[in-house]
Amino acid sequence: MPSNVNANRLQGQIAIVTGSSSGIGKAVALAMAAEGASIVVNYPGGTPDAANQVADEIKSAGRKAIVIQADVSNEDDVKKMFAKTIETYGTVDILVNNAGLQKDAAFVDMTLAQWKLVLDVNLTGQFLCAREAAREFLRRGIVPVKSKAAGKIICMSSVHEVIPWAGHCNYAASKGGVMLLMKSMAQELAPHKIRVNSIGPGAIKTPINRSAWETPEAEKELLKLIPYGRVGEPSDIGLVAVWLASDESDYVTGTTLFVDGGMTLYPGFATGG
Repeated sequence: MPSNVNANRLQGQIAIVTGSSSGIGKAVALAMAAEGASIVVNYPGGTPDAANQVADEIKSAGRKAIVIQADVSNEDDVKKMFAKTIETYGTVDILVNNAGLQKDAAFVDMTLAQWKLVLDVNLTGQFLCAREAAREFLRRGIVPVKSKAAGKIICMSSVHEVIPWAGHCNYAASKGGVMLLMKSMAQELAPHKIRVNSIGPGAIKTPINRSAWETPEAEKELLKLIPYGRVGEPSDIGLVAVWLASDESDYVTGTTLFVDGGMTLYPGFATGG
């Protein structure tokens, strides 16, 4: 598990991390656990083996974790996940809305099913989870020994909330929606001391985009889009998520923090376009 000199920034807090059996979600779960949080490891369906492995790693480091299956696009599943979390831990302090997927196709070939699946998981799923989290934060209020805020919601967005992406219209639309969902929630919930922010990852080495970085040739092409000269690691996102969930960022709400090595700097224009 990750470690750093600021350990225990999330001591005593309960974090639900959706889609945390692999990739970015796993890294976020491990990073938050290393800072003292008790974790709900969520997976969408199928075998729980990977999710159990994440929970076991957390528990082997002396932290608490439970595994809950839930399809975030299913309202009943989401309500049951929060109910089980509150039954187990008593409350929820942090939600990381990480679950997401891609179903890529050329625009003229994209089916309604492909469109709806991506929007249902990537956008509606974030709405459903954030709504349940906000309800619990409002019910419980601020617990000063835990945090200055009543609750923290972190939406996993993408550089594609601002960068168009041909061949991925459903994905880009979902992330553009996440951006304004996050900002609108942040505006509405800030008076209740609930902070809502997004992380916008760039190219991160996860299973979802393995073909883009797995070979030296593919990675060389990808690096043309990244001024900083390296492809991101899931731990890069985990460390940022910890900061956004901690009191170190207490005055930060309604913003997307891009973690992208400069991808949103439009490197194609570095030499004048």
